[in-house]
Amino acid sequence: MKREIIKDTAFLSQVAEPATKKDLKTADDLRDTLIANSDRCVGLAANMIGVNKAIIVYYDYDLNLVGEMFNPVILNKKSPFQGKEGCLSLDRTTEVTRYRRIIVQYEDRNFEEHVHSFHDNTAQVIQHEIDHCNGILV
Repeated sequence: MKREIIKDTAFLSQVAEPATKKDLKTADDLRDTLIANSDRCVGLAANMIGVNKAIIVYYDYDLNLVGEMFNPVILNKKSPFQGKEGCLSLDRTTEVTRYRRIIVQYEDRNFEEHVHSFHDNTAQVIQHEIDHCNGILV
């Protein structure tokens, strides 16, 4: 189900709680909300729809699909660059440092652990959404 985008910075600044199997509906709602906003959005974190759990969805440019991660953690970052990012939850753009290549540890919807590398645009989107999970507003 498509959900409303939260703009409450106090809520968005909280560090997300770990996701569990009970949170699969939230991931489904995140995916639906991302698809409904695909003309202006390439990633979402659960707190952006009012759920303080460590879940993200993102557009994977390499695979041309929407990916999802539960409890993602960036393990490694390489090749920093400066860029500007916007956010559906905030009415501004911000200058940020991102990395062209990242390695992320996360769980899939079966809560099996994975470690995967991402690069370029997909890596940038994932970094933005993991910032949301960590209560960092960009």
